[in-house]
Amino acid sequence: MSAEEEKYDGLLLAIAEKHKDGISEFLNTIASFLRRKTDFFTGARQDQWESLLMTVFQKQYDLAMKINTSIKNERIDERADDKKKVAHASKVEIGQEDIPIDEISEQINEQEEGSEKDEIGKLKPNAGNGCTFDNYSWTQTLQEVEIKIPIKNSSSLRAKDVSVIIGKSSLLVGLKGQEPILNGTLCAEIKQEDSVWVLQDNKTILITLEKVNKMNWWDRLVTTDLPISTRKINPEPSKLSDLDGETRSLVEKMMYDQRQKELGLPTSEDKQKMEILEKFKSQHPEMDFSKCKFS
Repeated sequence: MSAEEEKYDGLLLAIAEKHKDGISEFLNTIASFLRRKTDFFTGARQDQWESLLMTVFQKQYDLAMKINTSIKNERIDERADDKKKVAHASKVEIGQEDIPIDEISEQINEQEEGSEKDEIGKLKPNAGNGCTFDNYSWTQTLQEVEIKIPIKNSSSLRAKDVSVIIGKSSLLVGLKGQEPILNGTLCAEIKQEDSVWVLQDNKTILITLEKVNKMNWWDRLVTTDLPISTRKINPEPSKLSDLDGETRSLVEKMMYDQRQKELGLPTSEDKQKMEILEKFKSQHPEMDFSKCKFS
């Protein structure tokens, strides 16, 4: 659901709360507004405004049915996989104390069996949560990506012999006058001004790229690479104590929301909206919500 769709939810819920007779009264208020304040009914033929209404409501009906079917399928998959689910928790180092990450976010179960099929053909990450190829290797943290390109049969390489062009979403690396060793579109955007390269020991090109989105793991370096399985990434413990309170809370929320989205589960914002709706429904049992949802 887009932010554009949601921007009037608070206002509409407040208006809906005033309608004690339920959805029919709510819709009548909208129709009355169109009659009194616009030329909706008088500015077009009856078949035209009826067609417009049917088009709008049919679109929303199709979306509702699609979402409802998806939820039912997820529940069926969850029941089928109950015996396969295992609890897992990593630890976050805070000062001198290790605590389970479920104090930051709810413990995440394994994804459903259907998602296992998506892992077919994906490479296992190397020790640095990246990938190793014949001509280069890369590793990553949530903040940056490091690339090592060894230049074989060269012990006296100089920086001026190397050509490195770092773009916002592209990377070209090679020796001047020769075919590029690496040339492609990056997995995601980077901060050019914070990305650098050096020549290490006159034989290895070392490149550090600063990620723009610091809450996502890359599944490949350039788009032409085979993807790695980000589910098998094993990040080192993070020192959240290094962050100030506000930033730490934001990071914790983003970590939780990212994992929820990956699993197709409600984010913290989604849960908050559902809690508000449930509270509203409990306060107004006289309203009929059996066939209509405000989400």
